[in-house]
Amino acid sequence: MVYKAYFSPTGGTKKCLDILVPDEEGNIDLAKKDYEEDHVLCKNDILYVALPAFGGRCPSLAIERLKRIKGDGTKAVIIIVYGNRAYEDSLIELYDSVKAQGFIICAAVTAVAEHSMIREIAEGRPDERDKTELESFRGKIKKRLNENKEVENIPGKRPYKPLSKFLPPSTDSTCIRCGQCYLACPADAIDQMRPDITDENKCIGCARCISICPINARGYDKDKLNGVKGRIAKQCEKRKDNELLM
Repeated sequence: MVYKAYFSPTGGTKKCLDILVPDEEGNIDLAKKDYEEDHVLCKNDILYVALPAFGGRCPSLAIERLKRIKGDGTKAVIIIVYGNRAYEDSLIELYDSVKAQGFIICAAVTAVAEHSMIREIAEGRPDERDKTELESFRGKIKKRLNENKEVENIPGKRPYKPLSKFLPPSTDSTCIRCGQCYLACPADAIDQMRPDITDENKCIGCARCISICPINARGYDKDKLNGVKGRIAKQCEKRKDNELLM
């Protein structure tokens, strides 16, 4: 059986994964609130794991939840999705995490999706060009899986770069307290009774609460967000291509 495990708070990561693997069987949503599922895969199964890069690292919450998926020499493909800046140590971190759970990583993919914080960066991606690139990887990955060879020379450094300090979202006065952000937050960082309060110690900066707010009452402090834009704009100017490593 083919399993797809993904952490996709704003949808971009799953879009890329679904282009690579259009089948819908065996979905494992690691971003579900209060995720508590255990999965044990057999040797004949295949696992695709897709995570976003946040500041060049994997979301710590997603890495923790991956520990509940066990393999037995099971073949796996790892995918890192990033917002056209850089994936830095996220791919090697995902490689180490999946391998530690008993999987053989046969291939790795890096893909670009719209930046989760600054939506105008890589806006609309994955686009048609991305779709063509990612679809072209399918046959190569299938062949690699049949060969049962492990991928080598994963980019990144150990020890990994320090985790970035995330910019927590805030809520403006238009909030109607519908509770959608509380129900959707994978990190349980939003108060149920006071959704305008975000626990900065729990928040992982995934922007899911912003993307699902029905009246756009949640967002980032404009001055701080502009500061982030200024720091990364130069790195995001050139379009990054999707990559397949085998």
